[in-house]
Amino acid sequence: MVRVKSSQKVFTEEEVTTLTGICTEHLRGLAQNKHLGTLAAGASKLLFSQSDLMIVNLLHPRCQHENPF
Repeated sequence: MVRVKSSQKVFTEEEVTTLTGICTEHLRGLAQNKHLGTLAAGASKLLFSQSDLMIVNLLHPRCQHENPF
């Protein structure tokens, strides 16, 4: 289960990786394959909505090669 503030509407890649336990490499691959997230203006970082975050959480398990939380 992922808990977030109700006032927070947009999440950065770093926030999503921390909340879900998915590494950045897998997160970017999933986002590209499933058309999730939006590219931040002038940067190569993705931004995710609350619904994107929930979809990522459902579709991909925590990465085993990352440090456990």
